[in-house]
Amino acid sequence: MTTPDTGRDALHEHLRLLARYNVWATRRLLDAVDAVPDADYRRDLGLFFRSMHGTLNHLLVAEHRLWSARFTDGTTPALRLDEELERDRVRLRQRLIEGAEAWLPRIAGWSPERLGGRIEYLRLAGGTVSLPFAATLAHVFNHGTHHRGQISGALTALGSPAPELDLVQMLQAEAAGAAR
Repeated sequence: MTTPDTGRDALHEHLRLLARYNVWATRRLLDAVDAVPDADYRRDLGLFFRSMHGTLNHLLVAEHRLWSARFTDGTTPALRLDEELERDRVRLRQRLIEGAEAWLPRIAGWSPERLGGRIEYLRLAGGTVSLPFAATLAHVFNHGTHHRGQISGALTALGSPAPELDLVQMLQAEAAGAAR
């Protein structure tokens, strides 16, 4: 039988798992993207945000500027989802990794009450929304998975190797590291 405290600990653990996966998958994807010539990296490949560069900038906007502010400050910055926050691809890479890593201490610091509560925020198009806090945080990580999948498909279409990004690959790697 699960006690309420155990359930809350399980929620914290699950969200930390998603955050760890986000860091791991972001690093692996960026390692693969680093090998792509700049012309292909910036070319319109038919992705929702056109290029790999546009899609990575979207992740910076959405995950690290928009959702981060909503979860930490309760604010919604005025920006566009297709905004180019970072033109330099090396700096964009650094900012994406730093942003992904920043979720780990945030989650660790949030109380079970906060995780079990609600997040209220202003939509970019206007209007206030109130959603379950933990489920909305899970959305942030799921959103990153979606766009990493788009970039993986673009890598494959270009004839470049796409990294294995399945969560179980990370779990196996962690288990192998712990066994050493």
